[in-house]
Amino acid sequence: MTGSFQLRVVAMVVGAMILIVGGDVAGRMLTSAGFSQFFVAWARFALAAIVLAPVVGLQKGEMRLLLKPALMFRACLIAGGIASILTALKTEQLATVFGGFFVGPIISYALSAIFLKEKVTIPRTVLLLVSFGGVLLVVKPGFGMTPGLGFALLAGVFHGSYLVATRWLAGSYRPRFLLFSQLVIGSIVLAPLAIAPLPSLTLPFVGFITISAMGSAIGNLLLVHANRAAEASVIAPLIYSQIIIATVFGFLFFGEWPDSIALLGLAVIITAGAGSIWAAGRAK
Repeated sequence: MTGSFQLRVVAMVVGAMILIVGGDVAGRMLTSAGFSQFFVAWARFALAAIVLAPVVGLQKGEMRLLLKPALMFRACLIAGGIASILTALKTEQLATVFGGFFVGPIISYALSAIFLKEKVTIPRTVLLLVSFGGVLLVVKPGFGMTPGLGFALLAGVFHGSYLVATRWLAGSYRPRFLLFSQLVIGSIVLAPLAIAPLPSLTLPFVGFITISAMGSAIGNLLLVHANRAAEASVIAPLIYSQIIIATVFGFLFFGEWPDSIALLGLAVIITAGAGSIWAAGRAK
């Protein structure tokens, strides 16, 4: 990639991360107020589908494509990821949830090599293994790991698989249609789980639902565009910027700060991620 092109890819992915983490902040505020995480996930998909439908530019016959197994599988991956991370955020700090979530780039890198035959290098493999060590410091398996952090890991597995599925399908469908397909299918899949008594829908709550839905939708649209422009194994390390954003947002919105071990783990993940970006550039 040329320097200017690489900068555009970085800007798209980092912008996507800011929007997605902002959507999760709004989602956490909703679950803290008594809304079910499944309702919040469903509302995120359904509202975004309604708002974006007029600008998606649906073409003749595209609605039938929603029944394609590959599109349904991809949508279920992102629906599972969002439901899992909202479940984790009910009990855990924002930064540590995203630390556990960062098993995702490792999953993405491995699956990209296996199924998409993308290039694997020893330096990037070693750095991603180091980042996995950072994930273990955050989630502390066997030494204080909680169910919430387990859901954070599950969200990472879902999301890493979703990134590879997006790369796999990005060349076959329009980006706006790919986004619309996951919103429609995700809202249908989550609807049965979303049925639950709800608190009163006051104006602030409607605002949080809107922020949660549109932040996630626009962020994922940017990711689709980025995945059309670069390999999933290149995109994956850039997702590490999410940790910095989550740590800052966790402090600003919830007054949270990770403990010393988790903070060390986050630093390891970020450092290894930055090294992986450098290694990817050297391999080009």
